[in-house]
Amino acid sequence: MKDTVKLDRALGLWSVVLFGLAYMTPMIVFGTFGALAATSQGTTAMAYLVAAAAILLTAISYGVMARVYPVAGSAYTYARRSINPSVGFLVGWAVLLDYFFLPMVIWLIGAAYLTSAFPAVPAWLWIVGFIALTTLVNVVGIAFANRVNFILMVVQLGVLVAFLVLAARYVVALNGSGGLLSVTPFFKTGVPFSASVAGAAIAAYSFLGFDAVSTLTEETRDARRTMPKAILIIALAGGLIFIASAYITQLAHPGADFVSVDAAATEIARAIGGDLFVTIFLATLVVAQFTSGLAAQASVGRLLYAMGRDAVLPTSFFGNLHPKWHTPILNLMLVGAVGLAALTMDVTTSTSFINFGAFLAFTAVNVSVIALYLKRDQQVRPLGVLIGLVIPALAAVCDLFLLWNLDENAKVLGLVWLAVGVAYLAYLTSFFQVAPPEMDFAE
Repeated sequence: MKDTVKLDRALGLWSVVLFGLAYMTPMIVFGTFGALAATSQGTTAMAYLVAAAAILLTAISYGVMARVYPVAGSAYTYARRSINPSVGFLVGWAVLLDYFFLPMVIWLIGAAYLTSAFPAVPAWLWIVGFIALTTLVNVVGIAFANRVNFILMVVQLGVLVAFLVLAARYVVALNGSGGLLSVTPFFKTGVPFSASVAGAAIAAYSFLGFDAVSTLTEETRDARRTMPKAILIIALAGGLIFIASAYITQLAHPGADFVSVDAAATEIARAIGGDLFVTIFLATLVVAQFTSGLAAQASVGRLLYAMGRDAVLPTSFFGNLHPKWHTPILNLMLVGAVGLAALTMDVTTSTSFINFGAFLAFTAVNVSVIALYLKRDQQVRPLGVLIGLVIPALAAVCDLFLLWNLDENAKVLGLVWLAVGVAYLAYLTSFFQVAPPEMDFAE
């Protein structure tokens, strides 16, 4: 008999938006500011602007696909239904790079912040603590996790606003009110546009939340209407926050020279607000990492649930929901177990996996819209040539361009992961003699 346990539809529009913003972690603009400033040669605002443009175009395609297929699975579901089951499998496999490793990176960064503040406490203890707490909250249920997210997001956004106000005041004190109006965070003499593009490939990390919330479709009320709106709001709000934050922060600290690139945000926070603000700022960064980890783990748990329900992964494990909490408890625990790899990895190594899978998934979603348009799908064709063909084609080109600008290690590791996926697909389909199992869209 078919399991009747279902995901709870507990989320409304603004709950989904908050979850997406929590996943993106608005304060990450400060945590990565040093590395981004160095890569873009002091044009961080332009780097975020380029990234935001590509993401907004892709967000339109995600909105279209979420309307057509309001079920869990995100890019995996969209590609296999609109293009080909085997293509969908490989997209899902690539997405696993992003989803599986992102929670681990988040927990690793959070532990690094805490280790710097409390050097006497071993880093492994912070990592295990992050994993245990986020897993517990997510197992209890998405509605409870949403309430926790709301509280933590209010705190995070409050400190973010305080940082920007203090930075603006610092700029005015140094250069007068006219100092707040400058093009240098976007354009600098002698800095090629290619530097900003290279920075955009890094800045795109910050926008992953708009993609992640599409995995919560089956837990969202009136998903066909709510999810497309939420995806666009998240992408737009995130872009505005990141661009404005990078702009003001770059004005407060022109150039890309820091005592420590990794601790650039702390250096700027101390300059604009003193030691007390540095303490508050670091504490909030840790809270932001917890909030982001909460959303990241929830998303990968539900992606694995969609693949398990499809029998691409063993259904008895991955397609299982807890009878009381209606959450994919085994998947959440698996993500926590994978996160323990952070005990033996550093941030650079773990983050090298993420962008390849993300850009490949973004491209696949755009191609999915084009495929449905060319097939004269009754829900996509009426949207017209602009939404059904021009925008997704332009977005796909932008995503591939950013993928091409990733560092070589990311591309090599991504291709190796894809090769493993092809091998597993060959095994699953008896060397491509049969199609992979079809997705069951019943909730």
